[in-house]
Amino acid sequence: YCHVECTELSVSTTGTQLRHPCIPHKTSSTNKNREDSWFKSLFVRKVDPRKDAHSQLLAKKEDTNLYKIQFHNVKPECLDAYNKASEEVLPSINADSHYPCELIGTWNTWYGEQDQAVHLWRYRGGYPALTEVMNKLRQNKEFMEYRNERGKMLLSRRNQLLLEFSFWNEPTPRPGPNIYELRSYQLRPGTMIEWGNYWARAIEFRQQNSEAVGGFFSQIGSLYMVHHLWAYKDLQSREDTRNAAWQHEGWDEVVYYTVPLIQHMESRIMIPMKTSPLK
Repeated sequence: YCHVECTELSVSTTGTQLRHPCIPHKTSSTNKNREDSWFKSLFVRKVDPRKDAHSQLLAKKEDTNLYKIQFHNVKPECLDAYNKASEEVLPSINADSHYPCELIGTWNTWYGEQDQAVHLWRYRGGYPALTEVMNKLRQNKEFMEYRNERGKMLLSRRNQLLLEFSFWNEPTPRPGPNIYELRSYQLRPGTMIEWGNYWARAIEFRQQNSEAVGGFFSQIGSLYMVHHLWAYKDLQSREDTRNAAWQHEGWDEVVYYTVPLIQHMESRIMIPMKTSPLK
């Protein structure tokens, strides 16, 4: 597809000639090689060189929030014990002003990767706050005991450090009951700015029913990763809400132009744990 502002290709009535609406039409027979070269260029991504990191262009400027998302794959027979231990320890860290961090939400996956727990933390103060929390937790006997016991229950774990997109609303506690969808996108390297430009316009289509919870992009861990977090009352309301987005003029264009930027995408439907601030 075209990288510039125009959004369509013109095809001659004979079906033998492709013409870009932004390129003057020429009738000379010598145009064939040029047309072949232009047609091939459609499949080559052209990314404008930039002098700013995408974190500086896309992240919120008024604060220095840093987020961490954790994925814990739990042994199936240990899931209840894992949940109980997490619900006893994690809220106490969240409630203690000694730690400059907040537990945004904690969930079990319902559909998607099974027997998995997902935790989302916010560190107000960026990397220094993260370092401070990590150092203090090493001195927290209760947490270290929990961490040791937790390790016996896990098959694997991974995490990512994230920034939030400037055009998304900041995630705040909300009442339930809700189900949550975490949609994760692995983008093609070099396309984060383009993704952000489209979604900065598109997010207004999805904020009218308050289903938009938060949007993030990775800084450490798997790179060029985007996470969109949504809240719905149930699976049917999710279906109805997503279908309704197609009634908004411009939504189809956002989908059309962002799909080619994606290498891989994944959806998780998640159920909040009892002590999750996002109910």
